[in-house]
This record gives sequence, C-alpha cells and structure tokens, in this order.
Amino acid sequence: MRKIWLAALAATVLVPAAAQAQSAKEVRHDQREVNKDRREVRRDLARGNFHEANKDARELGKDQRELGNDWQDYRRTHGDVYRRGEYRGPRGYAYRGLTVGYQLAPAYYGRSYWVDDFGRYRLPAPGAGLRWIRYGNDVVLVNMRTGRVVRVINRFFW
Repeated sequence: MRKIWLAALAATVLVPAAAQAQSAKEVRHDQREVNKDRREVRRDLARGNFHEANKDARELGKDQRELGNDWQDYRRTHGDVYRRGEYRGPRGYAYRGLTVGYQLAPAYYGRSYWVDDFGRYRLPAPGAGLRWIRYGNDVVLVNMRTGRVVRVINRFFW
C-alpha cells in the first residue's frame, strides 16, 4: 500500500513538470495555429461575415494566450539562454523606458545591438525592414528606415 501511495505522489509531481516543458515543435505548431486564425479573421471581415469573424477572433485570442504560455515555459526552463553579458549603450545615451512609436537614435542601429539569433530566443521573425535590437535588458523591434519602435518586450534578458 505504501508503494502505491509513493507512486501516486510521484506521478502527481512529475506529470505537470513534463507537461509544461514545451518542445520547439509544439511552439511552432501553436504559432501556425495563431497565423491560421489571423487569416480566418481577415477573410471573414473581407466577406462581411462579422459573426464568424468574432468567433474566429475569440479563437485567435485563446491561441495567442497558449503561445505566450509556451514561450514563458520555455523561458523558465531555459533561463541560461536569456542571461547575456553586460550591456553597454552608446556613449552619451542613458536607458529610459521605450514605448511603441518612439524614435530610436541611430546610434542603436549598430551590429553590436542587433539580436540576429531571434529563433534561439523564440522571438518572431522580423519583417522586411525590421530588426530586433537589444536596449538594456529589453528587446525592441525597430523599423530600420524610420527608427520607430514597433514592439517592445521589457525585461527580456536577465
């Protein structure tokens, strides 16, 4: 009887830990689901089917939350990936919190600030003309032509 209780206790402790560890394949699958849902919402809106678009938008929100949870699980279990060396900003500039739309100084466009291995960090691929840039412990997606910040992820690196 004691062995059964110990086995049951071990199963309740180990199963949630194994379920949280998301593989890269599962994360890619969730990203595909999000992209598919976005296409469905756009298609429904273009056709004027607002009821179906609303339903698909709810599904999109659910899939986006699941993808975000997968990323947080990955980040929690692979913390060493997010530990980067000391950050040194351009001379004469000091850190301040950024928001979407802020125009970043050209001094931050240098290669030493680029985050080229965005796949390693589970960041979405930047579109044409966009680049992920490290700004302190944050990561910002910047339009390289205009210098405008498109997206901000605060406290990305430890």
